[in-house]
Amino acid sequence: MLLTDSTVLSPRVAMTSPGTDPEATGGDSDAPRENDPDSTAGGRDPDALLARAGVRGDPRRDQHFLIDDRVLDRLPEHAIDAGFDTSHVLEIGAGTGALTDRLLEVADRVTAIERDPRLAAFCREEFTDAIERERLAVVAGDALDVALPAFTTSVSNLPYGASSELLFALLPRRRPLVVTVQREFAERLVAEPGSAAYGRLSVTAGHYAASEIVEIVPPAAFAPPPAVESAVVRLRPQEPDYATADAAGGGAESDAAGSGVGEDGLDKDFFLGFVTAVFTQRRKTMRNAIRNTAHISGLDDPDAVVEAADESLMDQRAGTVTPAEFAALARLAREHGDPT
Repeated sequence: MLLTDSTVLSPRVAMTSPGTDPEATGGDSDAPRENDPDSTAGGRDPDALLARAGVRGDPRRDQHFLIDDRVLDRLPEHAIDAGFDTSHVLEIGAGTGALTDRLLEVADRVTAIERDPRLAAFCREEFTDAIERERLAVVAGDALDVALPAFTTSVSNLPYGASSELLFALLPRRRPLVVTVQREFAERLVAEPGSAAYGRLSVTAGHYAASEIVEIVPPAAFAPPPAVESAVVRLRPQEPDYATADAAGGGAESDAAGSGVGEDGLDKDFFLGFVTAVFTQRRKTMRNAIRNTAHISGLDDPDAVVEAADESLMDQRAGTVTPAEFAALARLAREHGDPT
């Protein structure tokens, strides 16, 4: 789960108004607001939910509860403002249901996954009406282990410790995402080539989606507060345009037949593995990085790849190589490097 309080904007933040009326978004109010003394204008009071659940966050278990109702109200808006399909929203890390409640205001159906069995049981009791109306399904278990439904959009506060694993479980499904993550992680997601934050995560996430930071969330927005700031990232699925950038210099296209190989000769799995390998040697030139990481990338003949590639590209370091250049290199490496 993640945290937030007063909102700090970054240059790439696209804010929405805090007080959006659920009726204006086409949402269908699920909870009995008029009978709930703990309900706020935007949804159930997150502090009251914590009190009813009788739980406290535990940093040792990567458990921080988002308690700022302004941030909670804005999270669904970030999806709606982008035109994302909210007919079936997936939430990972439901906690006490503060975000779940707000998602039910805008979604036809919500599937909420919670790894803590006590909290999953609490959500089932708290949202009995929505469950009976088949608008909400609460799944108890680790999102990395359970079968994910065919969702249309995911809006989630991801645990810091599992953010990368969870994100890369979601990204290949090519569905829009709004996720709250550690700010440093978010900045690496959206980083451009040549920047200090640019790395493996920037390239591999960009293979699946265009990412933007839409909100910075301070530690005070969570209970207990984490040691660092968080950020809300909006990810829109995209197909990368790699075929036109044959920057590696070989101009060769591999045979498109075979598992994971597209019409442009790019083997997705090899490409992602190649990028991961090279970035383990990000301070080295590409020439040395390719040679030094052959045991990771699976290249039997890294020297042949270096010889076939453009010399100026081999003089660069991974942090300045664009995704398109990496893709061209991966095609070249697959052709000349005899990968296993």
